[in-house]
Amino acid sequence: MDGRDIMRVGGQSILAILAAAVAIYLLGFLIYGLVFSEMWQGFHGYTKESMETLFAGKEWRMALSPVMPLLIAFGMAKVIGWRGQKGLVPGVRTGLVVGVCFLIASRMYGFVYGPEPEGLLIMDSLHMLAGALIAGAVIGAWPERKAA
Repeated sequence: MDGRDIMRVGGQSILAILAAAVAIYLLGFLIYGLVFSEMWQGFHGYTKESMETLFAGKEWRMALSPVMPLLIAFGMAKVIGWRGQKGLVPGVRTGLVVGVCFLIASRMYGFVYGPEPEGLLIMDSLHMLAGALIAGAVIGAWPERKAA
């Protein structure tokens, strides 16, 4: 085992997974934290004041927020590895399939069986799709390790 093998988990590059996860996390911060935060609150019927009471005592949940992009990035790395097609374009294609068929499809359950508005489904789905495309691009284009 050489130093490059240490930087792998499940046969996948830890650095590629971390880079993709950070990209997904930053995308979510831009969408939900900066650009469309008021729109997101409106879809839920939240105000800044109501959010303080709704989430009081549940702040610990924010510690889980890095887990989601890490799982998505790791899963994307595994799927790209299984496909055996590295590169930017194959990575983006994989991201498209994973984004639509898994992330958006699972996100739809809350819409179909709940009272949420169409706008929230669209916003969250676009976020999920963009994250999958970015993760696929990062992981697909990540340089392969050289054989020893």
